[in-house]
Amino acid sequence: MARIENHKYSIEEAFRECFYVVPDYQREYVWTDKEVQRLLEDIDEQIDSGSDKEYFVGMILVSPSSKKNHFEVIDGQQRLTTFYLLLCALRYRFKGTPHHQVINGLILTDYTASDGNIKTSLKLEPRYENAEELMQCLVAQDDEPAMVRHAVQQVGIVQFGSLDNLLNAYGTICRYLLDNYEDQTSLRKLWGYLANNVVFIQISTDVSSALKIFETINERGVGLNPMDLLKNLLFTQVDQEDFTKLKNEWKKITAPLERAKEKPLRFLRYFLMANYKITNKDSLVREDEIYDWFIDADNARMCSYEDKPFEFVRKIIRNVESYLAFSDGQGNDGHANVPMATLKKMCGGAFSLHYVLLLAIASLPKALFDHFVVQLESFLFYYIYTKTPTKELERSFSQWADELRDIAGLKDAAAQIQKLNEFIDRRFRASMADKSKELADALKRYTIRSMQQYRTRYLLSKLTQHVDMAYIGVITPGSLDDYMVLEMEHILPNTPEPELRQRFATNNPGSNYDDYKNRLGNFTLLEKPINIVASNGFFEAKKAEYKKCKHYLTSSIVELTVVGKNSSINRINQKLASFENWSAASIDERQAMLIELAKDVWKTSLIENIT
Repeated sequence: MARIENHKYSIEEAFRECFYVVPDYQREYVWTDKEVQRLLEDIDEQIDSGSDKEYFVGMILVSPSSKKNHFEVIDGQQRLTTFYLLLCALRYRFKGTPHHQVINGLILTDYTASDGNIKTSLKLEPRYENAEELMQCLVAQDDEPAMVRHAVQQVGIVQFGSLDNLLNAYGTICRYLLDNYEDQTSLRKLWGYLANNVVFIQISTDVSSALKIFETINERGVGLNPMDLLKNLLFTQVDQEDFTKLKNEWKKITAPLERAKEKPLRFLRYFLMANYKITNKDSLVREDEIYDWFIDADNARMCSYEDKPFEFVRKIIRNVESYLAFSDGQGNDGHANVPMATLKKMCGGAFSLHYVLLLAIASLPKALFDHFVVQLESFLFYYIYTKTPTKELERSFSQWADELRDIAGLKDAAAQIQKLNEFIDRRFRASMADKSKELADALKRYTIRSMQQYRTRYLLSKLTQHVDMAYIGVITPGSLDDYMVLEMEHILPNTPEPELRQRFATNNPGSNYDDYKNRLGNFTLLEKPINIVASNGFFEAKKAEYKKCKHYLTSSIVELTVVGKNSSINRINQKLASFENWSAASIDERQAMLIELAKDVWKTSLIENIT
């Protein structure tokens, strides 16, 4: 069994006797002003209480390196780094006094190298990307925050993420000292307490044992989120010489999510539900349950991260790539994809649970995947536009993901199509049938305020596109982009002239103008130049402009075009209506018409023959 040593250090003792290295595989500096400020205020409270007792700030877990008194920090680096920055700030404030030299010796030290040259070593060196260079610049500058930041910029260190956090923390500490310790007397009192009374326990053992201890300490997520805990759990499964390799692989998970501003825990939760059978009573894993799920013995065996940690990490990487592609409107081949882009227009950033299903079925052949996305769009339309709570879908999606993984894993193409058809019929079509009455009622009451405007625009765009396709006899929809940029025209004007409002009241007794102007039936899509001309006038004046619109759902408001006896135009005419005048009854009639059209737009279809 590895030897474990522990020692109680004051802040001065720790930085006098030890050199700390934050290895590049560890979590970077993430503390914000809030955490830094809280630490300083806690120390202040102890000083103000007048107590000379020790103030315990926790435990630091380290592993000794080959160099004497040098330790890799496994846990506690956020506090340790903050104390180091506090030393730097105090040194700056003590310039010109004996305290400056004393504290400087706790920040860095000179030593004679084997070649006889004098070299300088920092007492705390963060080894993650560019952090060591930034810390060296900060220490060498020994100046106020603005000058330190300028010096960092001058040497070309890009400030983002943890590097920006380090500079911000130094600035926060300097400002705090300036606000609360204006004179040298109060500053010396702070330093005396910090140097002697603020203590921590340092536990030292080999890296493997230290990581095991770290896992045990944090198994309930204290101070770390499940993504950090999973990372460290994986480090316990590999040899130390593979740490850098694992660190580089892990960055392929976190860096793309950070760049895309996606929430890592949301991704991790969806990853689990998409890729593994969740056997608890709810068939769900919530964010605060993720780490507990991973360390369960049965789940650990299912994931195989103990036996094959790199294979497991690469599986997560593949899922990250798919997840980000889907969120960017791309298909399962990583290229621009019309069905996915259209689905994104409806879901926006407010709904993302469907990624569970998409990740589960991501390995399907492209044609089958695209077909599934179209069916998923129709299914989600019923749920989103009835404002069904997401929690009602979570359990179903987790269980459905199990079925979809089995379908995606089938090798026989005919069997795969058959099973996918059965899934669409049993899960999507049946659910939509159950909600059809609820959807019709929601659309009957639909106004501009019923949904976010982008969803109303999506609704009108899909209806307009559907009518255009029927008009020209096209079956497969193209991009919705050209429709989404059209103007949303109030047929009954949004800001009417008093005369128009009065005429509506006279001709439509008992009907409120402001209610009817916001009804779905009162909206249509129009090209911007035509919309400008149509303006806020009477319907009679607008009709000539509507006829100029190239989109038939709008132009047909004024007049239906009749071509031949059984043309595609005549067939769609049976679903449309034109109007001589515009009244409350006209808006009700058109809203009912749009609801009927919606049934043709958002529906499921089975695969007959995909090659």
